[in-house]
Amino acid sequence: MERKPHIDLFGAVSLSVFALLLGINQVAIKLGNDGFQPVFMAGLRSVGALLVLLVWMRLRGVRVHIVPGTMPAGVALGALFAAEFTCLFFALDLTTVARTSILFYSMPVWLGFAAHLLLPGERLSPVKLAGQILALAGVAVAVFNRGEGGAASLAGDALALGAALCWAGIALAARVTPIRRATPEMQLFWQLAVSAPLLLLLSLWFGPLIRDLEPYHFALLAFQIVAIASFGFLFWFWLLTIYPASSVASFSFLTPILGVVLGWALLNEAIGLGVWLSLGLVCAGLLLINRPVRDRPR
Repeated sequence: MERKPHIDLFGAVSLSVFALLLGINQVAIKLGNDGFQPVFMAGLRSVGALLVLLVWMRLRGVRVHIVPGTMPAGVALGALFAAEFTCLFFALDLTTVARTSILFYSMPVWLGFAAHLLLPGERLSPVKLAGQILALAGVAVAVFNRGEGGAASLAGDALALGAALCWAGIALAARVTPIRRATPEMQLFWQLAVSAPLLLLLSLWFGPLIRDLEPYHFALLAFQIVAIASFGFLFWFWLLTIYPASSVASFSFLTPILGVVLGWALLNEAIGLGVWLSLGLVCAGLLLINRPVRDRPR
């Protein structure tokens, strides 16, 4: 498809469906943790997604090509990916889908601050700074609101924030390190190829690899491999080649909303006023952060 200057109906539907899949993914991870140890499941997901990616690249004629000078950055990208999903899977093991969704999808806030300090031309405008402050207020409300009893785990909240910081680190590394010269397929390849052995080795330190395993846990794992970790992200990268990045990013506010709603609808999670307030602040902040910058009139 040709490059388009704005989101059309196809793009809006595609990004909304992808946001829904990411929301469902949070539920799938939490339910999957009942059958698999969290880090072990994250490792299996990376192995499966890597195999799917390699088959897809072979069918598309995209070869595995390591651009000279990108190996250290690729390994660092994979290590950050492993750390991100170790934190995320354990966060969903300890706290609710609603809280994890809000905290994990605060990633653009941390990326915005890092880009402001490290990337030329990425200074925060007053509107974006207001968005940062609103989203930070939402994160603070989520962390300090402990009104959900045992379901609101402080350790789980901290791990969800840790996952968001690792995700921001991946996005930043893809911008400032030599890995930016690699294709999106190779960037995803590095993340999966490095994280798979790291996660499987790390899982040996966290107790039994299998919990109360049932057949549906394999279906949940397959969903994560196919719909999210391989084709889902490849589809998202493809959308970035068609639509402006800022327009694609603006749909990120849908995922925490859908995560909270799905946690309530599918897992019967208690959603108090504090969660809704936190969600509203974070989503309002994300909308301002991702608001397209318009040229000043001449």
